[in-house]
Amino acid sequence: MSSLRPPLLKPDVTLSLALPPCPSPQPQEALKPEERGIHLIQLLLTCAKHASSSNLHRADDCLRQISKLASVTGDSMQRLSARFASALAVLLVKRWPGLYKALNQNNKYWPKQEHDRARRLFYQSFPYLGFSYAIMAQTLFHLMTDERVIHVIDLGSGDPKFWVPLMSSLSSLAEAPPNVKVTCVNGNKHVLDKLGPTLVKEAEALDMPFQFNPINVNLRDLSVDMLKVRSGEALALISVLNLHALLAEDDRVDAHFGINNNKSNNVKDCKKLGQFLGMIRSIAPKLFFLVEQEADHNLNRLVDRFVEGLHYYSAIFDAIDATFESRSSEERLILEEMFGREIENIVANEGIEREQRHERYGRWMVRFGRAGFKPVQLWVDPKEHVKQMAEGYGNKDGYKIINERASLMICWYDRPLYAVSAWTC
Repeated sequence: MSSLRPPLLKPDVTLSLALPPCPSPQPQEALKPEERGIHLIQLLLTCAKHASSSNLHRADDCLRQISKLASVTGDSMQRLSARFASALAVLLVKRWPGLYKALNQNNKYWPKQEHDRARRLFYQSFPYLGFSYAIMAQTLFHLMTDERVIHVIDLGSGDPKFWVPLMSSLSSLAEAPPNVKVTCVNGNKHVLDKLGPTLVKEAEALDMPFQFNPINVNLRDLSVDMLKVRSGEALALISVLNLHALLAEDDRVDAHFGINNNKSNNVKDCKKLGQFLGMIRSIAPKLFFLVEQEADHNLNRLVDRFVEGLHYYSAIFDAIDATFESRSSEERLILEEMFGREIENIVANEGIEREQRHERYGRWMVRFGRAGFKPVQLWVDPKEHVKQMAEGYGNKDGYKIINERASLMICWYDRPLYAVSAWTC
């Protein structure tokens, strides 16, 4: 079994599914932080097991004990526990749809501007997206050197922090800048309205022939004719933390009976994602960049997802702890609200509503291979990139990039958190 947290930061804590009915209550003042963390893990896993087997009274008893030890302003384990306990509570309340709807009338939807602010903070505070953008831009630059018409399709990101440096690099290609066309697919019209003028202004400053094609739909509703692909274009696509949403399907029957179709050697076909990748392959892209969370959250059994979620988000919260000095800072709370909503979606939702279906790179290899794609070597020097880019972040020694099977893993210490890969037909 593996350590729950990066070993340089926290004591070695292992997860076990051989759980007692409910760990005995422990007085908070009698527990050291390490002991409290272990006890919270035991309580959370026991609660998840009771929730999955509909033992509501025992699950409630665990939640009452967790509430005495967890806190959104405590150490990273206390804060993480508070988020997972909240997700379990939502899961239990959903058994009474009327009660759940009444309690969540004003809390279900997070304002778009708050999510956008959290995404900006994520970029500013951690190098994960910065590393990913640099890797994709460098690879695209090297492989598009001789192209005169470059069409890049953004599948849901819409982040100027990727596009502006990329356009600057492309402007230096050959004797004159290539004709660049950017298609941005995004369900949030505000993102498109903001990105378009920014890129047009950048293109004018670079004296670069430029077209911007905004598509205000989500990925599920995207059709090939919307992309306006023309003959002679060198085509590249990028998907940053978005493609896993297409794995959402109505698999509630499998979940109800505890059928696990996602074992390491059994990657279940997903009709919607298969159709989407088939559509993309039909336009013959030269490159398809994929950035995804390196975690197995697309598992049918709740307890399996819960264990994997604890592993993954404990590293995320440790990195937050190392970055923000104040546990009660507004920025930290905004970031953890974003991750808390991911956790709730993983734990409390089933079927088409469970969109946070993160999968490890090994599974994406299988899915892309089935659709007829082949991996492309990324152009990057991991050690040099880490050295250069981590300078602007608080705990630069904690960030690593490692090569793994034609992908690059962006790690917090030894825990891979995000995987970057590139594909071609």
